Amino acid sequence: MSGTITVTNNDNETVISIKGRFNFEMHSQFRTAYQQSGGDGPGKGMRYVIDLTGTEYIDSSALGMLLLLREEAGANEADIEIVNARPEIRKILETANFQRLFKIA
Repeated sequence: MSGTITVTNNDNETVISIKGRFNFEMHSQFRTAYQQSGGDGPGKGMRYVIDLTGTEYIDSSALGMLLLLREEAGANEADIEIVNARPEIRKILETANFQRLFKIA
C-alpha cells in the first residue's frame, strides 16, 4: 500500500508532506504536487520543502522522483529542503549522497 501526499502553498514556498510509503506508486501524485505549486510549475525562485515526518519507507524510485524535482526546479539553483526524516530514511539519503544535492534537516 502506498502513502498520501499533502501540499501546502505559501507565496514562493511549497511544502510537500509525504505519509506512508514513498515509492513508485506515488510517482504521479508527487509529480502533480510540485508541478502545480507555482502556477507555471517548478522554477527558479520557488522553494520546496519535502516533509517526511510521516514517511515510513522510501525506495530508489522515490530518490529518482526527488532528483526529477531538483532538475525541473533548476538543478543547482533549486531551493529544496528535506526535513523530518526518520533516522533510517536519513541514512538512505546520506548513502545516496543526497546531502550534496539537497538541504537535509
